[in-house]
Amino acid sequence: MTHVRTALVIGGGVAGPVMALALRKAGIDAEVYEAYSSAADTIGGMLTVAPNGLEALALVGADEAVRLAGQPMSSMIMADGRGRQIGEFPGLDGLPPSRALWRFDLCRVLRECAVAAGVQIHSGKRLVDAEESAEAVTAHFADGSFATADVLIGTDGIRSRVRTLIDPNAPGPRQIPLLNFGAMSSISVPARPDAMYFVFGKKGFLGYWNQPDGRTGWFSNLPDDTPMTIAQAREQSAEVWLGRLRAVYADDVPGRELLAHTEPEDLLSFGSMEIMPKVPRWHSRRMVLVGDSAHAPSSSSGQGASLAVESAIQLAQCLRDVPDAPSAFARYEALRRPRVEKVAARAAKTNSGKALGPIATTMMSLLMPLALKTVMKPEKTLGAEQRFRIDWDETINA
Repeated sequence: MTHVRTALVIGGGVAGPVMALALRKAGIDAEVYEAYSSAADTIGGMLTVAPNGLEALALVGADEAVRLAGQPMSSMIMADGRGRQIGEFPGLDGLPPSRALWRFDLCRVLRECAVAAGVQIHSGKRLVDAEESAEAVTAHFADGSFATADVLIGTDGIRSRVRTLIDPNAPGPRQIPLLNFGAMSSISVPARPDAMYFVFGKKGFLGYWNQPDGRTGWFSNLPDDTPMTIAQAREQSAEVWLGRLRAVYADDVPGRELLAHTEPEDLLSFGSMEIMPKVPRWHSRRMVLVGDSAHAPSSSSGQGASLAVESAIQLAQCLRDVPDAPSAFARYEALRRPRVEKVAARAAKTNSGKALGPIATTMMSLLMPLALKTVMKPEKTLGAEQRFRIDWDETINA
């Protein structure tokens, strides 16, 4: 039985509220400290919660709220810029459909679940430093306040402050030469209501799905070799970005129509796609990383949020069962690192396909049907990821 009784959770995005819920289930009191002053600041693009993520959320009673907030997606359909279907990844037998939703909606729902369960969430608490001792860890915040507990858990995202406190030489996020955009188009294009579409156009990749209200949500990965942060991307006006996107998708179906019916005020610019390279150190004596702070595969994986949820729950298991924090952290890392790095490797291959030129895209269109019957069979490609389950009743040994 663990000697850990209290925890500070730094970051209130996706992983933070789940981490607090899982710790409470493990008998550990946890409070969440969020840098932003309100939940409205957790703006982000579209994401999916995969079947394994939904199963993990069920362990902390948050799955139903996420199902209701999201849109069920039973299939992924690949198409070329001419509107021709070139392949389909159907949902795996026996598994529920993934849920597609905007990141701010997922964060909102998870926060509501945590608050309803009695978790205290402190807003406007930006971590600046932390001190470890033999008995505790103390977090210091930018407003001059501090908090002390047995352990400190960094769920503070891809630009984690906790990561640099654990290891000042830790790597930061790496940018991929793909610019991210997302928006709602005012029209509905021909599409199955339960499918996410991925279009490999002549000059860029575009994904879309029909909304129940008659609109179409879409996101774009635009090849660009100039690294760009979110702030830098938003220095450029939405009108200018929209003009560039309309030019890129001018010859693509349905990209041309979707962009023509998207207003500048509805366009979200996210800068270059980012991933976390391998993080050498996940923990110190009393501090540990969870979610994107330790492992952030690109959005191409479709697993970022789900992996973060899994990691939060498995860390809570380890802290519940392993007698001391350092040993619990080591066991948690041993359980999680192989899985998350394997998913990241698959996502990296997907990213390379989004930056293909016209000739390579044509070749992919020809080869995709055969690949889906052989090397890219859905079960072979996604089975190990989506069928993963955590047994909460299992005792974790050091």
